[in-house]
Amino acid sequence: MVNEFYMLLAINEAWKYQGLTYPNPAVGCVVADKNGAILSVAAHKKANFAHAELEAAREALAKLNPLLKFPQNPNELHAFILQNHQNLLKDSTFYVTLEPCSHQGLTPSCAKLLCALHVKKVVIGIRDNTKQAKGGSEILKKADIEVVVGVCEKECEELIEPFLLWQKGSFSFFKLAMRLDGSYDNGIITSIESRKFTHKLRDVCDLIVIGGETLRNDKPTLDSRLISAKAPNVLICTQKTINKDAPLFGVKNRNVIIQNSLDFPKEYKNIMIEGGGNFLQAMRDRVDWFLIFHSNSFSSEKKQSVNIDLNLKLIYSSHIGDDLFGWYRRY
Repeated sequence: MVNEFYMLLAINEAWKYQGLTYPNPAVGCVVADKNGAILSVAAHKKANFAHAELEAAREALAKLNPLLKFPQNPNELHAFILQNHQNLLKDSTFYVTLEPCSHQGLTPSCAKLLCALHVKKVVIGIRDNTKQAKGGSEILKKADIEVVVGVCEKECEELIEPFLLWQKGSFSFFKLAMRLDGSYDNGIITSIESRKFTHKLRDVCDLIVIGGETLRNDKPTLDSRLISAKAPNVLICTQKTINKDAPLFGVKNRNVIIQNSLDFPKEYKNIMIEGGGNFLQAMRDRVDWFLIFHSNSFSSEKKQSVNIDLNLKLIYSSHIGDDLFGWYRRY
């Protein structure tokens, strides 16, 4: 169970950035020294940022030699570590949820990095079957590094399901925020931390989908102002007339689509649906996952609440600010 212990730490770290790494997969990595002491627990945080293995190597080296000053750019970081690792990670073990990449993409090969660090063993959750990146295990084995594949395989497959879906077509998730009593209206519901996380998700989404009821009742802007990032395009699904004076129409560099069907345009790959109970009912069988935020409050005002028969499986949950949030899928 030793391998599973470290791998679960890597999986849990990767889940913190689920949805934020598009178009890359969520990947976690743990580094342990030759005695099994944990040197770092890291994850890929966002496209164009360091891959999980590179970030984990940086954190481990920083712990072993605090005098090292690491660059932020992932390509520069990769080169810096190759020149300054001082064999500090020799005979270490890397536990990574997805097979280290073999190719030079926007960042250099992680498999070749681990070879240069002279690690003893690499434990892998699942193989990378993408055409460009697969083959990392073979590179490691040729460098006489022990490779173990298939540790916590089911959990690692679940972790990268969004990546696999948007590679084949699209991935969509329904985001809902509600109080402990199930209400989802009457002003701000969740903490600033939860709202910032939502804005981070909007920043990497291609499209936000809402219903006409949300537009008329909430008059949302649906931008990413809390993190000063981009605002995605919006699809409004409604059969009624829309008031185009609503704030979301005033956002620059945005395309707003209005249609009377619930179908997603095929050109969009990473789709976020926002709304309340009625829209959830309408979309329940059209989305892949559900992201639900629960605040720790009740409301005494007349309110709308979620009233729907829907059985979900909790995939991952954590606290954020004063709230609890979870990723779910249908049974």
